[in-house]
Amino acid sequence: MAKSKKRYVCQACGSVSHRWQGQCPDCAEWNTLVEDAPATVFSQKHDLSRGGRAVVFEPLDTPGEVLSRRSTGLAEFDRALGGGLVPGSAILMGGDPGIGKSTLLLQAAAKIAGGGGDTVYVSGEEAAGQVRLRAARLGLADAPIRLAAATSVRDILTTLNGMDPPALLVIDSIQTMFSDTIEGAPGTVSQVRGCAFELIRYAKENGVALVLVGHVTKDGNIAGPRVLEHMVDVVMSFEGERSHQYRILRSLKNRFGPVDEIGVFAMAGQGLEEVANPSMLFLSGRDEPLAGSAVFPALEGTRPVLIEVQALIVRLQSGATPRRAVVGWDNGRLAMLLAVLEARCGLNFSSAEVYLNVAGGYRLTDPAADLAVAAALVSALADRPLPGKSVWFGEVSLAGEIRPVAHCSLRLREAAKLGFDRGFGPADDTAKAGKTAALDYREIGQLANLVDRIVGST
Repeated sequence: MAKSKKRYVCQACGSVSHRWQGQCPDCAEWNTLVEDAPATVFSQKHDLSRGGRAVVFEPLDTPGEVLSRRSTGLAEFDRALGGGLVPGSAILMGGDPGIGKSTLLLQAAAKIAGGGGDTVYVSGEEAAGQVRLRAARLGLADAPIRLAAATSVRDILTTLNGMDPPALLVIDSIQTMFSDTIEGAPGTVSQVRGCAFELIRYAKENGVALVLVGHVTKDGNIAGPRVLEHMVDVVMSFEGERSHQYRILRSLKNRFGPVDEIGVFAMAGQGLEEVANPSMLFLSGRDEPLAGSAVFPALEGTRPVLIEVQALIVRLQSGATPRRAVVGWDNGRLAMLLAVLEARCGLNFSSAEVYLNVAGGYRLTDPAADLAVAAALVSALADRPLPGKSVWFGEVSLAGEIRPVAHCSLRLREAAKLGFDRGFGPADDTAKAGKTAALDYREIGQLANLVDRIVGST
C-alpha cells in the first residue's frame, strides 16, 4: 500500500526537504520552506517497464513539416526571438515590475491580431476593464484580441479546447495561475510547475505560440522553480532603468535562434517604440571629446552596439579612504583593472576616488570592454581627451597584455558605419579583415602602450 510522506519545498530555489526548517539549506533564504503536496512512495512491486505504449522511433533525416515563423509585427521583438514566433513554442518573459512587459505583449498581440492571426490574452493580475484602459491609452482599443481575466487553468484550457487554437496565447502571469488538482496557493513551486506544464502541453499539441509572463525576485531571477526555465523553449528578460527611456529585450535561452540577441525599445507616451539604431541612442549628446570618455563597440548576440564609457578621477587631499563607484560594470573587474594599471604601468590610483559610468543606463558584461575602461581611466587621470571618433576594445590580462576578443570585424564595421575613423584593439587577423578604408585600425599589444599613447600624446 502506498504511503504518503510530508515534504517541504523552498519557494526561492525549489529544493525539497523532508522537515521544516527556518532557513533553506541550499539557497540560505529564510522562511521559504512551505509544505507541498505529499509525495507518494511506491513499493518495488510497481514496475514501470511494463504496461505502457510502445514509442515509435524515427531516423533523424525523416522528412517532416517545416515550421514557418510568424512575425510579431515588431522588428525588435522578432530580432530577439531569432526571426519571429515559432508555432508550438513556449516563451517565458521576465522583468522588473512596471518595466513594460504587459505593454510590449499587448502591442505584439494587437499587431498579430491585426494581421489576421487569432490572439488570446489572459490576465490573472488585472481585470478586463483595466487591460482595456491600457489598450485605449496605447491606441489599440479596436484590436481584435480575445481578452479574459482568469486564473484557473482548468477554466482556461476548457475554453481553449472549445475553440480553434489561436496563433498566440499570452498568460500574464504564470505566478497567478492555479490548478485545483494541486495543493498549495497560487505562486508556490508546485502550482507554478504544474500550471506551466499543462499550458505548455496544450501549446505543443495545438501548435500555439505561448508566452508566459514571469515575476522576478529581488535578485532579478525569475521567481518559481528553476525547472520552469528548462520546460520552456525561450527565456527572455525585459531590462531597463525606470529613470531612462530605453528598454532591452534580451534572449537568455533560445532553442530556435541565437542566445543573447537583443531588441531595443524606447518608452514613450504611446507605448514602446522600436529603436532601429541603438548606437545613436547611447551616443547621443557627444559633441567635443572630453577627458575620461571612451567609446566601446559592445556585441549583443549578433548586433554591435556602440556604448560610451565615462570615468572621473578625483584626487584626495586628506587621508580618507578613496571611493570606488561603478554604474553599469562589474565592481570586481574595475578593482582588477586598477591593480593592473598600478602594477604594470606605474600609475597611482590609491590616493584618488574613481567613478565609472556606462552612459544611458546600459550594463556591460562583455570582457572586451576592458580596454575601453582602461582608456577612459587613463584619460581621466591624465586629464587628456582620447582621439576623437575612436573606438576601443580588447580584454586585459593580469600581465597587462591586450587579448583578442570575438567578432572584431563586426565591431569595426559598425563603428565605420557610424562615422568613426579610428579603432584601437588587440592584434587579430579578423580585425584586419573587418577594417574598412574609412577606418584606421591600430593594434595595442600591452596596456603600457596604451598609457604611452595617451599620456605621451600632445
